[in-house]
Amino acid sequence: MKKKVEVSELLSAWEETYKKGQLTLWIFLSLKDGKKYVDEIKSFVEEQSNSTMSCESQSLYRNLRKYQHVGVVDFEPGEGNKGPERKYYFLTALGQELLSRFIERNINLFFNKKIKNLIASEE
Repeated sequence: MKKKVEVSELLSAWEETYKKGQLTLWIFLSLKDGKKYVDEIKSFVEEQSNSTMSCESQSLYRNLRKYQHVGVVDFEPGEGNKGPERKYYFLTALGQELLSRFIERNINLFFNKKIKNLIASEE
């Protein structure tokens, strides 16, 4: 006998999977917007996603180290707010190209007329 699953449960599970895969995109978009330190990246992601995305600082640091290791993100030291210097992260040329190609291959699909109409259509 199949268990009846609520739509809200399914939606929550789908969104959690979706969010894990989209964090890189949101981080890269925040850095395309300009150099940022971790708290600014976090704020950008939360504000620009209308609070549907959130991330912990430790998770951001872990991801940024990984991106730096492969050469798509780097940082430069800058002034802190009455404290130690901060790391201001930015996309390298390779990172900018990677983001551009990702958008071209995966995001621009949603601007296709048929797909836009499917998204906009109501039952």
